[in-house]
Amino acid sequence: MSELEIRPAVEADIAAVTAIYAQAVREGTATFELEPPDLTEMTRRFLALTDGGFPYFVAMLDGAIAGYAYAGAYRPRPAYRFTVENSVYLDPASHRRGIGLRLMQRLISECEARGFRQMIAVIGDSANAASIGLHTRCGFQMIGTHPNVGLKFGRWLDTVMMQLALGEAATTVPA
Repeated sequence: MSELEIRPAVEADIAAVTAIYAQAVREGTATFELEPPDLTEMTRRFLALTDGGFPYFVAMLDGAIAGYAYAGAYRPRPAYRFTVENSVYLDPASHRRGIGLRLMQRLISECEARGFRQMIAVIGDSANAASIGLHTRCGFQMIGTHPNVGLKFGRWLDTVMMQLALGEAATTVPA
């Protein structure tokens, strides 16, 4: 594998991000969206996250974006302000090459540096062994499964909830 670079995403990256996500929407169960959002919507989402102080990274391999990861608000209520939800998506050609792990490690490190205390993973489809394995490798603990909460491709899908304590976690109250 060529040298992998993990760097902060910029608006010019969102066309490639949109293509990766569109494939995941059309063919996978990691997301419960049914129609791929267009470039305008994906750009709006990117700007909302980055303008809101959340980290967003892309993985560059051989001059192309091989995947991306970001954190966003877990829930909108202010009491959740120190908890983030993560997302990571890879181009199918980049699976099983350690890229997702590198993206997650960088995302976790950056979330800790920004003072977040908990990271939640909401994994689409309990059969998504790759994502569950990635999160486990990053130290996430299994919290539970919501059975049969999404309907996609004519079948019911679960969501798996996993959680990772960040930094000081719940040992102190942030200033």
